[in-house]
Amino acid sequence: MITHEILNQAPDRVGVNEFLANPALVEGVRRWGRGAAGLDEAGELVGSADFQWDAELANTHEPVLHTHDRHGARIDEVEYHPAYHRVIGDAVARGAHTSAWATPGPGASVDRAAMFYLFAQVEPGHACPVSMTHAGAAILAESDFPGRDTWWARALATGYRADAALLGMAMTEKQGGSDVRANTTRAERTADGTWLLTGHKWFCSAPMSDAFFVLAQTDAGLGCFFVPRALPDQSRNPFAIQRLKDKLGNRSNASSEVEFDGTVGWLVGEPGLGIRTILPMVSRTRLDCVIGTAAGMRQSVAEAAWHVRHRAAFGRTLVDQPAMTAVIADLQLESEAATLTALRLARAHDADASPTELAFRRLATAVAKYLVCKRGPGHAYEALECLGGNGYTEAFPLARRYREQPVMAVWEGSGNVIALDVLRALGREPESFEAFFDEVGAARGASRVFDAELDAVTALTREIGAELRAEGTPAGSPELRARELAGRLGTLLEASLVLRHSPAAVGDAFAAARIGHPSALYGALPAGPDLAAIVARA
Repeated sequence: MITHEILNQAPDRVGVNEFLANPALVEGVRRWGRGAAGLDEAGELVGSADFQWDAELANTHEPVLHTHDRHGARIDEVEYHPAYHRVIGDAVARGAHTSAWATPGPGASVDRAAMFYLFAQVEPGHACPVSMTHAGAAILAESDFPGRDTWWARALATGYRADAALLGMAMTEKQGGSDVRANTTRAERTADGTWLLTGHKWFCSAPMSDAFFVLAQTDAGLGCFFVPRALPDQSRNPFAIQRLKDKLGNRSNASSEVEFDGTVGWLVGEPGLGIRTILPMVSRTRLDCVIGTAAGMRQSVAEAAWHVRHRAAFGRTLVDQPAMTAVIADLQLESEAATLTALRLARAHDADASPTELAFRRLATAVAKYLVCKRGPGHAYEALECLGGNGYTEAFPLARRYREQPVMAVWEGSGNVIALDVLRALGREPESFEAFFDEVGAARGASRVFDAELDAVTALTREIGAELRAEGTPAGSPELRARELAGRLGTLLEASLVLRHSPAAVGDAFAAARIGHPSALYGALPAGPDLAAIVARA
């Protein structure tokens, strides 16, 4: 039809090297990582049309649960589209799961974080089992149970559906959620030293993983158990997948409810110390929630910037119109701050971390998980709006990204859980606050508004700390300020990093926009910053 000539539509954003096109990521890897050569190749791969089409297929052909075979035998298998297997296979082949464990050392976690970021930027659903394998390796590294060495080798392997194993976790139950001490799943010791688990789990993501870390009650309290899908003789371990969750987003990844009925597990750690045992896995999964959110922010701002560079209205390209320039610049500020925060946190998870670094990461992981992940959904929405009606359709990736971002704030501790964790650190681990303020304080003098906020948050921390220690404090009053404290600490961390490590235009604009002139909406930037220079980084 003659009316179907296509004018003024942005071309597909494909054939872009997603690593080299992201200066904040490249600079962060150069600063804190080892600069793994594979990142360039991975950036080329995930930016290709074929990979993006696989991401589309994996999300439009969702996982299907098969509880029984045609003869009535229980099989409990989830069928995924071949595109999903290609995506996760590419990620595992490049060590997005456990490369930092396979070749530990300074910068190893940063390179692994950047690889994970690149794949999660385009297809986030597969990142769940990849992340849990990375996090579960933290428990395996300290474990001692029959077959542990074999599982360790499989966790580090890179041959997806061949020699590699994926790990998951199953903690929460329907009656408790985050309150895992309310769990009712029981574990009974047998004569041969194994344990038999009976109970349910309300959320078990990626149920086709090869093994899981599971919390269950023992006579001594909660224990942590290693539960494989297949037993050493290759028979099926009882692992009944009752149904798949119908989720807002994260559609390519199956999340399930499972039942254990005489399910075999091996105790990891000591009976009654299950929470302490599984915490390293929780901490690293929280790190990956930050990395995954930052990856989503990058997809959002990159797609938005691409569109406004190719779309014209009212006689000018959209990006050249001041109101749109400010929006893209503001979205880039958020994306860049999140990227730097994710990579700096990853560096603190390296094997050479000093006691001070360990203390820093204890608090910084929590406040980054709180702030960065909460900022994700709003950031995705604003980027979506830049595409106008196109952005609201499923033909473009930002509608999917908008649905995806909230899960990062919910998984491994929603807002209140994380904010209260910050309070616990203040009461029990004051050294984490000392290390945190030493880190963020390195930016003192770079910005007047930053210096004033640093002093104000330091005073707020002392005030809330005094309330925690005071006997006469009204019950719950420190908790009422927990979210304020977590949010302001997170903003300080981001501001400190961009002031020290980003171009001056970015650092000055971030400090002014997030501290000196904060707005709940994107694009309301104060006068002065070089917006064109910031947009160029998008």
